Amino acid sequence: MSKHLSEMEKEQGVHTDFKNNMTYGDYLQLDKILSSQHRLSDHHDEMLFITIHQVSELWMKLILHEIRAAIDHIEQDELDPAFKMLARVSKIQSQIIYAWDVLSTLTPSEYMEFRDKLGQASGFQSYQYRMIEFSLGYKSDYILKIYEKDPKLLKELKEAYKAPSLYDTAIKQLAKAGFDINPELLHRDYSKPYQSDPSVEEAWLAVYKDVETYWNLYQLAEKLIDIEDWIQQWRFRHMKTVERIIGHKMGTGGSSGVGYLKKVLDHCFFPELWNIRTKL
Repeated sequence: MSKHLSEMEKEQGVHTDFKNNMTYGDYLQLDKILSSQHRLSDHHDEMLFITIHQVSELWMKLILHEIRAAIDHIEQDELDPAFKMLARVSKIQSQIIYAWDVLSTLTPSEYMEFRDKLGQASGFQSYQYRMIEFSLGYKSDYILKIYEKDPKLLKELKEAYKAPSLYDTAIKQLAKAGFDINPELLHRDYSKPYQSDPSVEEAWLAVYKDVETYWNLYQLAEKLIDIEDWIQQWRFRHMKTVERIIGHKMGTGGSSGVGYLKKVLDHCFFPELWNIRTKL
């Protein structure tokens, strides 16, 4: 693997010898990163708008990196490293949430000075955000239509769309622990949105009633709750920031803007984990 990595780095022109050649800027490829903010207007605040979204995309890249690795570890019954990765995801989510506080310093009047320059570009089109949703089990086929003009990206998205989610792997852990999980869930079509199931709810309820026996499953459940809690806070801050800046106008990419963002606040990724809290 190291040999393959070295060859790939040479092709990309990346220095790998810290001692003699590589600089801080080389390692981080700062020439590419810091030269990627191209304003389409002369307005001062467009730089803020571009930077916030680029930083958020970098954080989302890391979220996907951590969730994919966590899924792999859970599938191999290696829960401890997965816990670390999922805890990191929650911390990353907090950073993205705080980014909305910075963007909210942009006033409606300031945004209107360059909004028309965005054309049809919209955060609604963020494919990394869609892949995060897919990895957590929220799958809607209409989303894929947004990316039909990019075959390579569409292929990648379809693979993520059909793959088991983080929650699917967690449910399999319940079955491995001996809980009587509906067998249809263990071999289901993962491209379909997950629907709450009584057998899963009963299993999680048993876990929370006997934490000592099912400590690892309990830990896994709480890591999932952390992630959903943070993603809902992210969605709320997103919605309120958009409302603060453009009110109820239609989004630049044709989405319903605040209306759509309010609607997704009602979606639940891990329904049974929330339902059992009333029953405990």
